Amino acid sequence: MRVSRSAIVLFLCSLISASLSAQQSASTATLQPVSDPQGVALVQRAFSALVGANNVSDVTLTGTARRIAGSDDETGTASMKATATGDSRVDLNFPSGERSEIRNHAATPLPGSLPPGVPAAAAQAVQLVGTWSGPDGGRHPIANHNLMVDSSWFLPALTLGRIVSSQNSVVSYVGQETRDGQQVVHVSVSQQLLQISNAPAQIATLMQHLSQMDFYLDLGTLLPVALDFNEHPDNNALIDIATEIRFSNYQAVNGVQVPFHVQRYVNNGLVLDLQFENANLNSGLAATAFQIQ
Repeated sequence: MRVSRSAIVLFLCSLISASLSAQQSASTATLQPVSDPQGVALVQRAFSALVGANNVSDVTLTGTARRIAGSDDETGTASMKATATGDSRVDLNFPSGERSEIRNHAATPLPGSLPPGVPAAAAQAVQLVGTWSGPDGGRHPIANHNLMVDSSWFLPALTLGRIVSSQNSVVSYVGQETRDGQQVVHVSVSQQLLQISNAPAQIATLMQHLSQMDFYLDLGTLLPVALDFNEHPDNNALIDIATEIRFSNYQAVNGVQVPFHVQRYVNNGLVLDLQFENANLNSGLAATAFQIQ
């Protein structure tokens, strides 16, 4: 994840100040978490199981989407795009209207999207930026603390590829589990993005928590069957909303294992069911596809 470090620090300082104003200030962070070898080896093997000797620079997935939100239950079309650099775009078209989400790893935030008190220079620094839009067509910023987990949640090959190549990834082996009757290996990954010696410990801890992703790998194939992480209300990074992505129906596309069935659950309820019909890898997606306006 390539994010402007100064912007993140300023943002989280503002966030913690507002959320924990009643608590005493935290001590200075001196210890950095480290990966364990077993977890690192499993992530590397899972990545190899997904891509083999191939490279994935970008992906475009298209198919059908079912959306469930309360009494709303509708079916439409889906187009999902992502790049190895961390850009992603989700476009869903339903009878109720179009919905989209864009994440750009090197953009400037929309005006007014950062907390009060962030200096203008930092607010204009190139950083990871996300926006979403609904049927009204208006473009809204995604809160910074909801950008800490990986952008290409619908294609494990890209997510694990970034983890393997990142110097900031902290990988932990949790153990073997039974999940929905399936034997899996549980690995937890977070990003230690803050490497500033005098940073408050609570900022480093919060950043690690916001970026945490838990992978559940099939015990036999090591292909990911589920990815868990937390989302949060726009105005409170301290409230967790459990989110799970389930992967199935893997098919080889140019030697890369792609899940053609992806489901998204929020608080244990299915909210999005994606059935892909086509997968196009390494097509050379233009940067304009992920432009933040």
